[in-house]
Amino acid sequence: MRWTSALAIYFLFWSLCVFFVLPMGVRTTDETGGDRIPGQADSAPHRYDAKKVVIRTTIVSTVMFFAFYLNYVYGWITPDMLDFFSPPNRLT
Repeated sequence: MRWTSALAIYFLFWSLCVFFVLPMGVRTTDETGGDRIPGQADSAPHRYDAKKVVIRTTIVSTVMFFAFYLNYVYGWITPDMLDFFSPPNRLT
């Protein structure tokens, strides 16, 4: 695998992991006991920390990409193993 392909795949993992990480550790204003601003949604976070989101996303996406790369190198799960629609060849 070329390094540019690996970088592109890592970016895809990172952008996917953002959606996994965003709800982690979010507390609403009602949960923290703060004052709500008029018009604020009930589910709006009390305080948003982009640095924590980036760090958590990087950690999760690195672990996922590492597992993907190991599978690419060692071939633990191949596309043939995931072919559920073709019957197996049992002529042997």
